[in-house]
Amino acid sequence: MTEDAIRNALSVVKYPGFSRDIVSFGLVKSILIEKGVVSVGIQIQTRDPEVPEQIFKACHEILDEIAGDPEKVQIGIDIQDPPGNATTPGGATDSQSIPGVKRIIAVASGKGGVGKSTVSSNLAVTLSRQGLKVGLCDCDLYGPSIALMFGATDQQPMADTKERIIPIEAHGIKLMSMGFLLGDDAPVIVRGPLATRYTQQFLQGVAWGELDVLILDLPPGTGDIQLTTVQTIALDGAIVVTTPQEVALIDARKAISMFAKVNVRILGLIENMSWFECEHGTRYHLFGEGGGQREAELLDIPLLAQIPLDPDTRQRCDDGLPVALLDGSQSPIAAAFQRAAEALPVSAPA
Repeated sequence: MTEDAIRNALSVVKYPGFSRDIVSFGLVKSILIEKGVVSVGIQIQTRDPEVPEQIFKACHEILDEIAGDPEKVQIGIDIQDPPGNATTPGGATDSQSIPGVKRIIAVASGKGGVGKSTVSSNLAVTLSRQGLKVGLCDCDLYGPSIALMFGATDQQPMADTKERIIPIEAHGIKLMSMGFLLGDDAPVIVRGPLATRYTQQFLQGVAWGELDVLILDLPPGTGDIQLTTVQTIALDGAIVVTTPQEVALIDARKAISMFAKVNVRILGLIENMSWFECEHGTRYHLFGEGGGQREAELLDIPLLAQIPLDPDTRQRCDDGLPVALLDGSQSPIAAAFQRAAEALPVSAPA
């Protein structure tokens, strides 16, 4: 047994609810090997008693096998109360608000391809049409789509006198996305630390001004960008997007679990691509039926909306004209987004 061998072994122990391990989070504070006995010191900032229990068990399972005897493994976990309202691994950054922004809501999904950015953009437009000042931050660095969905791919943001990024405005929404900084065919190739810095820049280095609500369109999964977001910004809640099929619901549960680990309130579930309705009025449930409703009841969270699969919605996204720009009387899809927006903890000005 060597210190490097022990550290490498512990690097497979994931922090509960996240895809990163306890070593990369910097939670392993000491490793001491003396007379064949290994002692590991771990420091965690959390209010969830299950987190240290799961980490303790996982560490023992790995190190007991290496040591050949459980008596030769000692694991000490120092549990600290996190600063402020942050309950994130390591507690390196206390969550803060963004000056001038009243509410911050994240839109997330456990997997890609469920229409999360479509939901984010249409919710933003719906809230704006209700009279709110709205911003939308595309936090998906690797697959940014907000610039296209708002018809603003030819625009590039400038900087103000304080060297903050001035967001692009389209359809009454203030926007920030990697899509404004790169061409359509330019890939984003960055590792975790650089992705973290980009995310922090988008959140804290943008001149958002006075907003009633800022919507964060998170990338799919539970990785570095999601962690950076909850560490950096105090969220008022999160919306999870899924399709009715079980393969999507499995990953939606992971996203919900991640937010629960960091004490972020789940505002509700939106089921996208719920059905396809043909011109004769027959509904075809291409991805299964009622999965979002059952999941919402099981988790005791609201089902904010069921959004049908609709060719016009897809076409309007490609054309930079979100379907929520239509009145609810013109489009049942726009009406569904209106119902979802009305259930969010933001209120239109009197």
